[in-house]
Amino acid sequence: MTKLSSDDVRNLARLARLRLTDSEVNSFQEEISKILAYVEMLGDVDTNGLEPTYQVTGLVNVMREDKVTDYGITREELLKNAPASEQKYLKVKRMIG
Repeated sequence: MTKLSSDDVRNLARLARLRLTDSEVNSFQEEISKILAYVEMLGDVDTNGLEPTYQVTGLVNVMREDKVTDYGITREELLKNAPASEQKYLKVKRMIG
């Protein structure tokens, strides 16, 4: 059985940006250890010969055909209306600092 240490729980809490009290650490240590033990138990189940289940509702993806619409205007004509352009692209302010 997988038993988490209190340091493991504190590390998980830090990664999740949670502040836990000592009693919460002890409580989560027990709860998460039980969850991990259950997951380990599922790994022991014999699944040989079983087909993977990808879809349980019977729904089928419906895809529409991609259609290109020609509006009769060129890229150059559109760029003439833009406040700023560079080469063949719109020029915008930097978004990421």
